[in-house]
Amino acid sequence: MEKELQLQPRLQCIASLVPQGARLADVGTDHGYLPVWLLQHGRIESAIASDINALPLDHARATAREYGVTERMDFRLCPGLAKIKAEECDAIAIAGMGGETILGILEAAPWTHEDVHTLILQPQTKIDLLRCWLCGHGYHFLSETLVRDKEQLYVVFRVRAGMGQELSEADALTGLLLRSDPLYGEYLSQHLIKLNRARDGLAVSSLADKEARIAHLENLIEEIEKRGVGTWQRYMRSNRGFFPGRRARARWTGTMSATSSAIPSRRSSAF
Repeated sequence: MEKELQLQPRLQCIASLVPQGARLADVGTDHGYLPVWLLQHGRIESAIASDINALPLDHARATAREYGVTERMDFRLCPGLAKIKAEECDAIAIAGMGGETILGILEAAPWTHEDVHTLILQPQTKIDLLRCWLCGHGYHFLSETLVRDKEQLYVVFRVRAGMGQELSEADALTGLLLRSDPLYGEYLSQHLIKLNRARDGLAVSSLADKEARIAHLENLIEEIEKRGVGTWQRYMRSNRGFFPGRRARARWTGTMSATSSAIPSRRSSAF
């Protein structure tokens, strides 16, 4: 019986977004698990595995040999897409890198603007920056998906060339197409915790413009809390012990004072 590769949830989510029958370029392939799994399951026609370092490519070659898909894979030692031509692929996966690194790879390969290429992107950091850059540089969001892997939440973008969407600051932070995602409530909570910490830090700072900065953060927090009404209620029912922002709680229970006395503030223990 043929040995079957198993993917962790993050890579499994990315794999689910690769179009059937695609010719895949997997940038920063590391051990090559993603293209090997897709080939093994007949999901793609061929794969190019690229990495900037030789050792990960050696690991990818070993994985391909182990699972019997070497003949349908090519291996390229290069930064980003530098040694991959537009006509060699129609799907591109770039995962596990910072948002700035991903946008740098795309900037260096303007052919990714062509509408024949589907991009599956999973940034580790600077996610808001990457959302903004994509919307401003000729890419259109097809989907956003949240996935939990080893107690960490990751977001995966699927984009193609096209007219970019309008993007507010709250959109950049919390996503354009995530509101129906079952993990959206938790995703919002993570951003609200960070924003509340930033605001509380400003409150004790000596910056001359701290009041303006605090007001800006309060407005942003308010906008994100509004997005969570309903989503938060569903999330709290399945995640006991989490408490959202004070104003969001007040909207659900009717008054600020009633909520504050009935539910301890997350800020008192977290910030």
